[in-house]
Amino acid sequence: MKKNKKILSVVAPLMFTFSLAGCTGGNSATEGTAEEPVTLNIATVNNPDMETMQELSSSFEESHPHIKLNFIALPDNELRKKVTLDASTGSGQYDIATVGPYEVQSTWAKNEWLEPLGPLFEEYPEIEEKYELDDVIEPIAGALSYKDELYGLPFYGESNMLFYRKDLFEEKGLEMPEHPTWTQVEELAKQFHNPPQDFYGITLNGTPQYGQLAPLLTVINSFGGRWFDMDWKPQLTSTEFKNAVSFYTDLVKNYGAPGATNIGFNEGLGLMAQGKSAMWYHSTVAAGMLNDPESSKVVGKVGYAFAPTQETENGSHWLYTWGLGMISSSEHKKEAFEFMTWATSKEYIDLVAEKKGLGSIPSGTRYSTYENEEYLKIAPWATLTRESIETADINKPAKDEVPYSGLAQINIPEYAEFASEFGKNFASILTGKETVDEALEKSQKKTEEVMEKAGYYK
Repeated sequence: MKKNKKILSVVAPLMFTFSLAGCTGGNSATEGTAEEPVTLNIATVNNPDMETMQELSSSFEESHPHIKLNFIALPDNELRKKVTLDASTGSGQYDIATVGPYEVQSTWAKNEWLEPLGPLFEEYPEIEEKYELDDVIEPIAGALSYKDELYGLPFYGESNMLFYRKDLFEEKGLEMPEHPTWTQVEELAKQFHNPPQDFYGITLNGTPQYGQLAPLLTVINSFGGRWFDMDWKPQLTSTEFKNAVSFYTDLVKNYGAPGATNIGFNEGLGLMAQGKSAMWYHSTVAAGMLNDPESSKVVGKVGYAFAPTQETENGSHWLYTWGLGMISSSEHKKEAFEFMTWATSKEYIDLVAEKKGLGSIPSGTRYSTYENEEYLKIAPWATLTRESIETADINKPAKDEVPYSGLAQINIPEYAEFASEFGKNFASILTGKETVDEALEKSQKKTEEVMEKAGYYK
């Protein structure tokens, strides 16, 4: 693959937008002197990879005594609310925040809420030379770009895969296809589901948070569903959409763990890592976490398959990255740039390998990771991860033609509003408060209202 130094933007944004809400706290950072270092306020999502970054950040502070780091780790939804308000108002609460492709490519870069990074690399050529932009995987870098300008540095990149207990499959004489269908997955889940023993056939997200709907939405894509037709008319009550939601909810109810509406990424990871699930469908970044002996009971027992398909491969696997973005209102841009480039560098990856083991390094960001023979030896998921990332096509998210792009979420500012309603109605299906038809009718109506108000219909 050609590795361009000037990283090109993908055509449109991917996933996750933010909702506006209140923000607390203040920026206590002052101009640093030899006696008083600059303090960087860094807002991060509270997942295991970000926790590792916090843990190892003392190494950065030791080598950069003029900088102190203050991490604010929050649950996904809370983080989005606080950081969005800070960035949009320029209040200066944070210097750096974890951001995703949607934020960069839809409104944040356009509205100048994020600092463009190209000029900073030009201003500090010694950092650029050490950072090696050519080594960053192009689709991931492109996902954090807008109009050919880079606005975030990828901390890790991901697609999605199906994890399964290969040891238990072998005991039953079962095989997992490399490219399974959802029908095959359902049949396999039946073979293992054993609630009395606190063991479940499959773990799937059931949380209504729209930012964690990605597994469900890729199932909808693979069943041939789409959010809109070419005239921007919502298609949530189409046969394909209904079939997908019905299948997914039945799979959760029949073969998943109880309390599904409380299960997101962290909870699903916990169930799989503690040996309570035969399969789990989620992000490729979890592969290393499931092989961490400090937190996982299934080290060496997990197999990996490509994201299942059904009627089409289009939209069956997503492309996402959590990156570090510099809030434009930061008064400490050079210091923020120093930390961002350190935390997303090969140097940092080597540090994680040294302290946590090669299996725990941030994946999906650098070509050099997938050219490291030692990593490939201990990471049987590596090739699958890279192939999934490089073949995810955000411009073909559905079987039929659509006016939008985006795989797990779609790339329009209005997505957050109607997806939040959809998430709540989806939860009502799981809890038995509404039927699939009732919930999708409500979601269809809400989506039509949002799109009409936004002026999509002439």
